[in-house]
Order: sequence, then C-alpha cells, then structure tokens
Amino acid sequence: MAGLMAGFGNFTHAIVRAVPSSLAKEALRMNDLEVDLEKAKQEHEFYVGVLKHKLGLEVVELPADESLPDCVFVEDAAVVCGDTALITRPGAESRRKETEVMKKALTELNLNIVEMTDETAVLDGGDVLFTGREFFVGLSKRTNQKGAEVLADAFKDYAVSTVPVLEGLHLKSFCSMAGPDLIAIGSSEPAQKALKIMQQMSDHRYDKLTVPDDVAANCVYMNLPGKGHVLLHCTPEEYPESAKVYEKLKDHMLIPVSNKEKVKVDGALTCCSVLLNKKA
Repeated sequence: MAGLMAGFGNFTHAIVRAVPSSLAKEALRMNDLEVDLEKAKQEHEFYVGVLKHKLGLEVVELPADESLPDCVFVEDAAVVCGDTALITRPGAESRRKETEVMKKALTELNLNIVEMTDETAVLDGGDVLFTGREFFVGLSKRTNQKGAEVLADAFKDYAVSTVPVLEGLHLKSFCSMAGPDLIAIGSSEPAQKALKIMQQMSDHRYDKLTVPDDVAANCVYMNLPGKGHVLLHCTPEEYPESAKVYEKLKDHMLIPVSNKEKVKVDGALTCCSVLLNKKA
C-alpha cells in the first residue's frame, strides 16, 4: 500500500473552465444570495493563476458555455484516478452536457475513458472523496447507490464505501483531504456523523483536522516536486477561525484562496478543477 500512497497528491495537470456570465442568475443553488459576477470571475482567475504560475501545473482551460451556468464546477463532470477517467452522469439534468467537453479534454490527455451509460445511475464528482487508499462516495441529492457502483467498477483497485449526505449538497461540501491520511472536516453534527461513518467503514486510521465552518473544510491538497505539501484553503477574511486551524499545518505551503462568490452557488475550492498526474 505504501507504494500506492507514495504518489498521493502528485499532480501535473489541472483542467479548469471559465465562469459563464449566466452563473450569477442561473446557476443552481440552495439559497438565494446575490452573486457578484465580476468578483466571481476575479476569484476564479486568481485560483487558475495559482495553479498555473505559483504551482507550475499544466492548466487546460476550457471555454465557458453560457447555456451551462454551472460549468465552472468541473469537478462534478469527471473523477480521475491514475490513468482512468470516469465521465460522470451529474445528478442535475441541466448539468449533464457539461461532461461533453470534459470527455474531449481527458481523451486528448490520453486517459482511459469510462462512461456512465446506466440511465438510473447518477454521480457528481463533488460526492467523491479519494483518500489515496480508498474512495468514499456521498449518497446525496445528486449521487445515488447505482452511481457509486459504477465508480467502484471503474476503479477496481480500491475499496469504495458510501456515506449518507444528510445536509448540504455534496460529501465534499464539508470535508476533503488536507494531506496524506488527513481528512479536513467541518464541525457540524451532519459532518461529524459522516466522518464517524467513514472511520467505521475503513480499515485505516485517518487523522482529522476539524474546522469550525463546514464549507471551509473543503481544501485542495497537492504534493508537488520542489514544493512538497501544498494546500489551497479558505481565507482569513471569509472564515477567520477555520483559517487559524489551517495555519497550524507548519509543513504545508499554505495558499489562502478566496471563494466568496462561488460558495453562494454551492461551489467549493475543489469544485473548480480536475487534477491529474500524467506520467512523462
């Protein structure tokens, strides 16, 4: 297993997609907060700039599609692990076409493409937590048991366990990986319950990093040559108490990234990129 874990967080490429102007008014959301489109675009530019310039990843930038207001949230359209890319079947029907350009981009990167053909299966990438050892799949408003089974079939080398998502949109709306074997988790009761289930299902003991704000538990971890452990996380302006928790991770290169606007349409930091490792 150590061999498998050695590459955890190693990424060479990121796929991102521009913010469509339709995001502000038409993106799906669980509340009705007013989105500042210009700010959302600035936030996204900063995020992409970090991946490209600060971290040196090869960034594939897909164009926005005005008919797909949620298309910036590329994570939901594909799950990539190793050389395999599972093209998902998003739970919201209005988002299903988002997978078309994603499939094309992943095909051009020479990944083995697996498509979800079962019409009864739905899966959003935001419900998929890969720990480097196994997958946890949230059963939510957007992902069902059939979707989890298709994923298990696509990635046969790994155990797949399902976790009920009782509140919030996705599993990763309140958790993510903050390092090898380190799960960042929100403090709410539903988040803590989900963590308990994940711990019960796993043969492995994970460390946990508990942050006061659920949405702040969504961070982006990478392990990059010459940079070591890198973590994109919430800003002190948005979530001061949660940011303090991240600041304790002394061996990580910490990069606060603002996500104030996209969070209004349920978008978290991991939502905006699909990260992959292309062996030279």
